[in-house]
Amino acid sequence: MQQFFEALMLLCFGLSWPVNLVKSIKARTAKNTSLFFIILILTGYIAGIISKLISKTINYVFCLYVINLVVVFANLIVYFLNKKLDENSANN
Repeated sequence: MQQFFEALMLLCFGLSWPVNLVKSIKARTAKNTSLFFIILILTGYIAGIISKLISKTINYVFCLYVINLVVVFANLIVYFLNKKLDENSANN
């Protein structure tokens, strides 16, 4: 039952990240985006993955951690791309 609720938590958190990613791509700006927050979330998912590796519980919950990590990492990449766009438009 514990893994079910952990998976549910990851699904709830994880659903917001693709939405945020699309929003960031469409916005084409890093304004109102917190780099600290993205790094904090990445750190949390990495800690969850390490926890699963240490406890040797590689299962569907582990997969959710990895999927969420990948999507949040994509948000990080888009943040830096948008920051570059912001800098370029400020210089023009």
